[in-house]
Formats: sequence, C-alpha cells, structure tokens
Amino acid sequence: MRALHRQLLIWLIAGSALLLGTGTAFAHDILISSDPANRASLATGPSKVSLTFDLPVKESFSTITVVGPDGNHYEGGPSTVDGSTVSSPVQPLGPVGTYTIGYRIVSDDGHPVSGAIRFSLTQAGPGHGTPAAQAAASNSTQAASTSGQSAGGAPSAPAADAQDRPGESGSGGIPAWPWVLGGVVLVAAGAVVALRLGKGS
Repeated sequence: MRALHRQLLIWLIAGSALLLGTGTAFAHDILISSDPANRASLATGPSKVSLTFDLPVKESFSTITVVGPDGNHYEGGPSTVDGSTVSSPVQPLGPVGTYTIGYRIVSDDGHPVSGAIRFSLTQAGPGHGTPAAQAAASNSTQAASTSGQSAGGAPSAPAADAQDRPGESGSGGIPAWPWVLGGVVLVAAGAVVALRLGKGS
C-alpha cells in the first residue's frame, strides 16, 4: 500500500508540472505600459508612441496606427521593435479630440495579439494626417515588403476602430488560467486521496 501511495504522489506531481508548464506555453504577450499612457490628456502631440509588453515581441509584422478624431492616420512610419517594446514615429497631430493607438504584434510564440489604447489632445496641432485609404495602401506595401523578408504570413494592420477595449489585448490563443486552475484542482484531489490511502495503511 505504501508503494502505491508513493507512486500516486509521483504521478500527481508530474501531471501538475505538465499542466502548469503547458499553461505558461499558451500565454501570449500582454500590454503592460504605454507612452503616452492610456486615457492621457496632452496639450501637445507626442513625436512617437511606445508600447511595452510583458514578453518579447517578434520584429516582423508589428504594426502601430494612430488615428485621430477626423479619421485620418497620424503614424509617421513603420514600427520598430526593441525587445518587448514596440515604437512608431508620429506626425504632428491635428484637431482636438480622442486619438486611438491601434496595435497588432506577433508574440514570441508566434501568435498575433491586437488591441488599442486612447489619449486626448486638448489643443489643436498643425497636422492634417493621412487619409485612411492612403494609409491603408501604405501599410499594405510595408506588410508585403516585410513578408518578403520573413517566413509566414503577415497580420493585417490594426483597424482604425479597434474592437478591443482600451488597454486590453486580444488573441486567438488559449488562456493560461484554465490550466493553472486544473493543476491546482489536481493537486488538491491528489492530496485528499493520498491522505485517505495513508490512513487506510
């Protein structure tokens, strides 16, 4: 009985480690900070925007858009990646109102992650931005150029009216919490069974 007791504990520990490890593997990048901050109010537009994630970001296919209240785009060029931070230059902003920073990145595990944050401009700037159709054509050209240098398909540029709630990221991947919860339940159940077997012996 004691041998069975020990063997059961070994299997429970191994199974829990496997489940918890799998949960970590399914975790994708989460936006943890930005400059400008989400919902910030600015009198002067930023010269660039930066988004920092909790995990490294692949350099290929990372895209940032900055869309003003007039519907025009104010991103000033292609995005750059430095570890877990993605940045993009910004044109001089235009009308007063809410500006949406949309992003679509590729996690280090290969899964796309998208979302949006917003900030407000309180004083009008001198810029006029780029019409949406022209900006979309430019983004498509950049994506095609990037895909020619890297394997795999490029995710499309984030939409001007990103559907994700501000400050949140969306992904088609499996969330980690069910695996963690399953591991905890498995360990608890194993402990109960082990105690009963120990009393029975």
